[in-house]
Amino acid sequence: MEKISFAGNNGDAIEFYVIEKTTLGGVDYMLVTESETEDADAYVLKDVSKAGDADGIYEIVDDENELQAIGQVFQSLLDDIDIQ
Repeated sequence: MEKISFAGNNGDAIEFYVIEKTTLGGVDYMLVTESETEDADAYVLKDVSKAGDADGIYEIVDDENELQAIGQVFQSLLDDIDIQ
């Protein structure tokens, strides 16, 4: 699994493992987890970067409708993972 690092709001590094990436409606999403080997929570991150941004800017998706739609896409891409 690819390991990525983000700068949190307070500047601390936050590391995630990328389970899958996809694009829906022209927006990039990543399904990530905190642990590569253990059962852990998974998060859907949405790219909210603007065209001139030097770095990618991602936010955790918390809108229920958006989360359900992108969750269905990830579920179809990942047969062996149960997304709830």
